[in-house]
Order: sequence, then C-alpha cells, then structure tokens
Amino acid sequence: MKHLSMPPPQLPPPISRHVAVIGAGAAGLVSARELRREGHDVVVFERDNQVGGTWVYNPQVEPDPLSLDPNRRIIHSSLYSSLRTNLPREVMGFKDYPFIAKNDKKRDQRRFPGHREVVLYLQDFASEFGIEEMVRFDTEVAHMGPVEDNIGKWIVRSKRKISDDDREVSFGFDVDEEIYDAAVICNGHYTEPRIAQIPGISSWPGKQMHSHNYRTHEGFQDQVAILIGSSSSSVDISREIAGVAKEVHVTSRSVADETYQEQPGYDNMWLHSMIESVHDDGSVIFRNGRVVVADIILHCTGYKYHFPFLDTNGIVTVDGNRVGPLYKQVFPPALAPWLSFVGLPLKAVPFPLFELQSKWIAGVLSGHIALPSPEEMMEDVKAFYETLEASNIPKHYTHNLAGCQFEYDNWLASQCSCPGIEEWRRQMYDAASKSKRLRPEIYRDEWDDDDLVLEAYADFTKYTRKS
Repeated sequence: MKHLSMPPPQLPPPISRHVAVIGAGAAGLVSARELRREGHDVVVFERDNQVGGTWVYNPQVEPDPLSLDPNRRIIHSSLYSSLRTNLPREVMGFKDYPFIAKNDKKRDQRRFPGHREVVLYLQDFASEFGIEEMVRFDTEVAHMGPVEDNIGKWIVRSKRKISDDDREVSFGFDVDEEIYDAAVICNGHYTEPRIAQIPGISSWPGKQMHSHNYRTHEGFQDQVAILIGSSSSSVDISREIAGVAKEVHVTSRSVADETYQEQPGYDNMWLHSMIESVHDDGSVIFRNGRVVVADIILHCTGYKYHFPFLDTNGIVTVDGNRVGPLYKQVFPPALAPWLSFVGLPLKAVPFPLFELQSKWIAGVLSGHIALPSPEEMMEDVKAFYETLEASNIPKHYTHNLAGCQFEYDNWLASQCSCPGIEEWRRQMYDAASKSKRLRPEIYRDEWDDDDLVLEAYADFTKYTRKS
C-alpha cells in the first residue's frame, strides 16, 4: 500500500489593507514596519516634525503647570533633562533590532543611556527599515471614526502644518480627509496628566505642578517641596531636587499610614504616607500626623489615556482610566480587527511588547491569523474584568501588567507563531528591577549580571552579523 505524502496546507494569500497608524513613536514605528512586512499599505500620522514620540525631549513646558486647562498649548513630551532609562539597553530594544551601543563618540554608550540616545536608536530603526517614507510629519489627526455604519472603513481627518522652514513661521493648516480600511492607535499615554485629589487644595497658597512640566531643578532652590507618588519619575526627580531644595518630602500610597523615614544618603529628604489635608496657612498634614509648611507640591501621579480625535459612537470609552472594552489589550470586539491599540499596557518592557502586539495586528488584518468571534472576545473581556473586580483591583490598573507581562508577551508570540521573550531578557529585567529597588542611587552604573549581558550579545549576533 502506497503512502501518499500530502503537501502542507496552503495559507490563503495575504489581504493587503490600507492602514492608518496614529503616532510615530516607538509603537507607531514598529507597527508600520510589521504592517508593511505583512503586505499592507501604511500611512503614519505624526504631529511632530520627527520620529520618537515621547522620547523627543522638549525643554519647553506648558503654560499651565498642572496641565488642567483644556485650551492650553500642549507639549507632547514629559521628559526631564537628566532622564536616563530605567531599563538596561539589552532588555529595552526591539527583539530583532538590538539596542546596542554605537562605536561613536557622539553617542551615549552607557548601559542605561540618556533620553537622546533612545531617540537616536528609534531614528536608526526608522532608517534601517525605511519607515520615514510612510510618515506624514507635522500632521495631526483631528478626527477618526467609522464611515457611517461600516466598521470596515475608517475616515481620518487630519491637519498638516503649513510653514516656511527657512523662517520657521507657521501659516496655518492644510486639512485632509481620507478613507482607510483599518486604524492602529499608537499615540502614547504620557501627555494628559492625572492630578491627585487633596482635601483643602483650593485654598492652599503654594505652587503646584505635574512632573509632565518638570525639566530641571531650577525654581526649587531653598524650597520646601512635596512630591506625590513613588514611581520612577518621583524617585529620580526627588533626588535631583534634594541637591538644591531646603527639604523634600515624598508621599506614597504603598506605605503604612505611620510611615516617616529619612531617606538614606540625604539629610533633607523624607518618605511619608499620603497627604491627609492642606490648609490656607501653607501647611500640609500627612496621615502619619506630621505637619510641613511647604512651598510647592509636585504631582508625580501618572497620566490619563486620552484619544480626543477618536469617535466610536461610544463603543470604546475611557472609564476610570480603563480603555475598553479591549480583547487582550488590543482589539475592541465590536470593531475588530479594523480598530486596534498598540502600547496601552503599563509596568512592562515597552518596545518588545509593541513589536509583538503589532505583529499580531498585522497578521490578523492580512487574514493569516484568526480572531475569535466578537461574542467570544467580549466574553473574554468580561471574564477579565470580573477577575480584576474579584481581586479588588481598581479600574485604573486594567492595563497594568506588573507580574504577568512576559506571559502576555508569550501569548502574543504564540498567536503569531514566532519566538517569545528570551529567558535572558526576563532574568535581566528581574535583576535590574531588584537592583533599582535596593540601590536607587547607583543601579544605572553598577550591576552584577554580566553573565546575562554576555548571553544577550551572543543572541544579538543572529541579527547583527553581516550576511
């Protein structure tokens, strides 16, 4: 009896879609690359005149230091001048385009480089893969929504800045309206600040600002400053300010109410529990009972998700800083796959996550990867929300992947039939996180995971070796 060898099943020919990508930061750049690799026709809309998104440093700040005025002139960047990455470059880079130090004296070769080096890396990435030719610079999306009742067609209304480059004068905007098959939103989430609610703040006479508008310690000389929050920005800024301020008091939700600790290495910085109230005599009362008369409160309290251009007739909402409903943080079930989001998750290594999310989207749009039915996706979303609620996790932690980011990444990789997160990357991330917690002053310049660095660079050779 003859055994007939059957040919492998043939994949259907890929379907090419006309896709709009909103934003040319890290998420938008890798989305554009993956979409084009899958055969799609891509246009990237970028409001700035260069790629890089939130990594493009702007020394200017907004006129409203709390960024509450809806009519304010918006500054996209939230970077402070001294910012360095809080992840080692080996962990941070895209999986197939390693963030390797350049042998160039003009480049920052440190393992935890400054923000300018990240922008240059993203520019290198865009150049390597020919992405800039897909980008419309100085072009902001003013409105985006489905065409009438057809969720498979999206109208994108954009306005392009018209200017005289030689004289750096703006002459207004050129408005355009186009139809796309799909839209991928990559506009970032570090522009619209969240502000702490403090009893008595309306009559408190001191200054307030959000870290979004912090650039240098100028203005903090001899001041008594209070920082709300214990995130990476708070850790960095508090130490920078302590060099010039009279006193620095850092408040945190994650410590017991009685907490009052002088910070190691400083004689003018203390950690407190949260603020109980503030008063018109300038005093600030903490839950630990301490009272401080302060000059300035700096909110290091994170950001809101904000999509002022997006109109889905109420299908996608931002409620309690939860963007939803979204299947696996990416697709709104009722609008999938024609609308998707890249880069919403927090507390995760961003660039590899963006890469895997965009691979998934590109494959789904081409027909190579199948999604569950809208009903099945919605059931999955509901189950996820119920799990959060049962665990008393608030809505604004919906996109917080702390503790499960690599499992999420590997799930995405399984959908795309591509390799998941490397074990060295996972171990290196854990080592850096531990070092940051134990040695916040020096973790960027001293480490003890050289074995993992060697493993990473051995892995990089398959992407960097010249053919």
